[in-house]
Amino acid sequence: MNARDKTTRPGAEELVPSRYALQIGEIDVLVVSDGVLPLPAVTMATNAEPAALGVWLDHMFLPPDFFDWPLNVLVATSGDQVVLVDTGLGSQFLGFPRAGQTPHRLESAGIDLGSVTDIVITHMHMDHIGGLLVDGLKERLRPDLRIHVCAAEVAFWATPDFTHTDMPAPVPDVLRSTANQFMDKYRDRLHVFEERHEVAPGVVARRTGGHTPGHCVVDVESNGQRLMFAGDAMFPVGFEHPDWHNGFEHDPEEATRVRVKLFRELADNGALLVATHLPFPSVGRVALDGDNFRWVPVFWDH
Repeated sequence: MNARDKTTRPGAEELVPSRYALQIGEIDVLVVSDGVLPLPAVTMATNAEPAALGVWLDHMFLPPDFFDWPLNVLVATSGDQVVLVDTGLGSQFLGFPRAGQTPHRLESAGIDLGSVTDIVITHMHMDHIGGLLVDGLKERLRPDLRIHVCAAEVAFWATPDFTHTDMPAPVPDVLRSTANQFMDKYRDRLHVFEERHEVAPGVVARRTGGHTPGHCVVDVESNGQRLMFAGDAMFPVGFEHPDWHNGFEHDPEEATRVRVKLFRELADNGALLVATHLPFPSVGRVALDGDNFRWVPVFWDH
């Protein structure tokens, strides 16, 4: 049995780390890997010339056709509030056995699902809300749990528009049905915000749009230290090619503008960056080299 196989089973000994802890001032932060999601490589650069994408993949030592997209979630503990940002894919989707690891990895980190006071949903794609749809999970959550999501996101998924996306054929229908299930199951726990909302002291969700109309990022700030959880505003290829469109972006042009704006913001303020689909633990900074952006991973603090 290889390491990949062993990391998919709850309770199995994991041969690679699946969580990374750091301190942002007085706020405890934990990045947790939900696993990986195999997708066609072309999905992350749908407007790029195939040869150019091939060069980038080769440069990154990645396979030419499919590669494993990382899935990361974040936990921020501020005062007496435990805030979970996104919930991963869940285990109910066939064909993705190495994703949906969040619940048991939280437990292995000593975080009881019943202790989570707030959940922020960066957007309502299946790999961000699916973790809440696992059978029996809702009953493990506290009855006063608050789920924070942007009003524009809720409105969008009432009648979603996929005309500007370029996804594998079965995906739009699954995204629609998953969003509907989420709303049906958790509508009574939603706390909807417009543009900006302080979820807990020093933990702020703010709408960016782009990837989806109500996509948001989460800023963590305490004692002059900062971290941004950027959701799907950026992908590994985006630092070198911020103008390459991701097939899951519902407004690719706006998503490009958002990406560049956030890169510049991070380069200016020196905040740490964590994003859903950057390689675990996805903690680093953005540097500006002329007009180009550069990803600078942190040295792990053991």
